[in-house]
Amino acid sequence: MADVILITVHGMGETPPDYASDLGRRLRARIGTRFNAGVDVRAVYYQDILKKNEQEVWRRVQHGSTVRYEELRKFLLFGFGDAAGLENRKEDSGSAYELAQIEIAKTLLDAYAANGADTPLVLLSHSLGCHVLSSYIYDAQKARSGLPVAAGVWRDIDHWSRTLQGRALTESEKSFLACGSALGWITTGCNIPIFVAAHKAMTIIPISRPRPRFKWLNLYDPDDVLGWPLQPLSEGYRLLVEDRVVNVGQGVVNLVVKSWNPLSHSGYWEDDEVLAPLASMLTGLMR
Repeated sequence: MADVILITVHGMGETPPDYASDLGRRLRARIGTRFNAGVDVRAVYYQDILKKNEQEVWRRVQHGSTVRYEELRKFLLFGFGDAAGLENRKEDSGSAYELAQIEIAKTLLDAYAANGADTPLVLLSHSLGCHVLSSYIYDAQKARSGLPVAAGVWRDIDHWSRTLQGRALTESEKSFLACGSALGWITTGCNIPIFVAAHKAMTIIPISRPRPRFKWLNLYDPDDVLGWPLQPLSEGYRLLVEDRVVNVGQGVVNLVVKSWNPLSHSGYWEDDEVLAPLASMLTGLMR
C-alpha cells in the first residue's frame, strides 16, 4: 500500500500508452528511493478511443495531398480531433466522452483496490486532459449530490459497474471514484477556457473542493497558446485555483522557437518548474 496515489491524465495529440513512464523516472530521481514504495502512479489512457480514425485521416492526407508543416499539422489534427471527438454527441451511450470517463473510473478503481479508501490522491493532468478530468469530477460531484447528469459514466455509475465489473460499487468505492480523496491537483498547459469561453459567466462553475485541504495549482507558460490561466474565468475559479506562470523548455527551445510550436505545449512534465511543485506535493503526503 502506497502513501499517496498519483493519477495522471494525458493531453491532446498522438500519445503512447506509456506516456507517464518518463515522468515516473524524473520524480524518482527527485524524491529518491522513497518514491518506489511511497507513490503509486496510475496513468489514465484514453487516446486509443480516437486514434485509429485520426491516423486514417492523416494517412489519406499524406498520400493524397501536398501539405507543409507536417508535424504541426499532425499535432493539430490529432489534438483538435481529440477535442471534437470527445464532445461530439457525448450524451449518446458509448460516446467517446463516456468511454474516456470509463478509463478514468477504471484507473481509480484499480488504485482503490491496491491502496484502500484512505490513501490520498494527487491528480496531474495536461492540456485537453484537464478538461476531460474536470468534466469527470464535475459530473461525479453532481451525481453524488443527487442531481441528474446528462452524459458520461456518472449518468448511471451503478449500471456501468454492473455491466463492466459484474457487481455494484460500495459507497466507499463511489466516493473514491468521485475523487473524494483528492488533496491536490496540478494542471499543465490547461485549455479549459477554450471549452467554456462561449458560456455565460454565471454557468462557468468549477468543481467543488473535494477536501478542505485540497489545492489546485495551474501551471501555464505565457508563450503556450494552448495553456491558459484559470482564475479569470469566474469567481469560483479565482477562489479555488492558484495560477502560476512557468517558463517551459528554457534554453535551447526558447533560442530556436520564436513563435508557438508543439514543443512549447508538450514539454511541461519535463520541466523543473513543474516537477518541483509536484514532487513537493507528493512528499508532503508521504509518511
